[in-house]
Amino acid sequence: MTIPYVSVHGGHSGGYCGHAKDQLTDIVARYAEAGFEWVCLTEHMPSPSEAMMAPEEAENGFTVDSWRKNFSDYMAEARRLKSKYAGRMDILVGFETDAYSGYQDAVASLIEEYEPDMIVGSVHHVHDLYIDFDDDRYREATLLSGSIEQLYCDYFDKQLELIERFEPAVVGHFDLIRLLDEDYHVRWEVPEIMERALRNLDRIRELGLILDLNMRAMKKGASEPYISAPFMEYAIANNIAMVPGDDAHGVNDVGGGFEEGLAVLTARGGSTQWRKPEIGRHRLGL
Repeated sequence: MTIPYVSVHGGHSGGYCGHAKDQLTDIVARYAEAGFEWVCLTEHMPSPSEAMMAPEEAENGFTVDSWRKNFSDYMAEARRLKSKYAGRMDILVGFETDAYSGYQDAVASLIEEYEPDMIVGSVHHVHDLYIDFDDDRYREATLLSGSIEQLYCDYFDKQLELIERFEPAVVGHFDLIRLLDEDYHVRWEVPEIMERALRNLDRIRELGLILDLNMRAMKKGASEPYISAPFMEYAIANNIAMVPGDDAHGVNDVGGGFEEGLAVLTARGGSTQWRKPEIGRHRLGL
């Protein structure tokens, strides 16, 4: 049986994201050429303050106003592409959250204004510091938490807050907190961390949400995608949906890591009967 190519999380592009490259039209064309059955376009939400921007955004001249304009342009272009490829490839137009101070009002406002098909609920910040950008910010966030174990706990608590508030159709890169921690396997042995992570997975199951089986980690040379072994095994045992996301940030990223991540999933007995996000599911949290 041929396993269909899909992505619940992708389509970041240089036209609308300071740390991506290439144009959205070219990225979508690549999805179609690669034979994707459906794809969710999930550009990052605009930052409500310059303090929350990644350095690439500032270096590329992004301001709060220009990023908001870019986001509006993105939504219009994504919907144009959805119409263009109708009948050939199904496109869901959405966006990816952040979870910094003030994010709840910002996400609710974007949902109300743009009525996306779906959202990816992602946490990239703890204590308003990026935990997936560089070692310095990761260390600073760790100091503010008091320990690396508490940093993990704070991350999963923030993730639960996001899940409860918005019930995002897709929960993005579930264990991203591990990215800059070479010893992340040790953290899964800490009861306080595991209790929080499994609590979040239980809530994801109860709400019928989808886990982003994020393949970008494989493209970066990791031995496993997000989510990692103990959580993937728990999700499989508890019938929690996992669906691939390539998290593409350019044409060459489309489908990246798919085969490698798929091998990990199938070796662990995971299902490849992909479930498409339900349009409007995120609105239940409003």
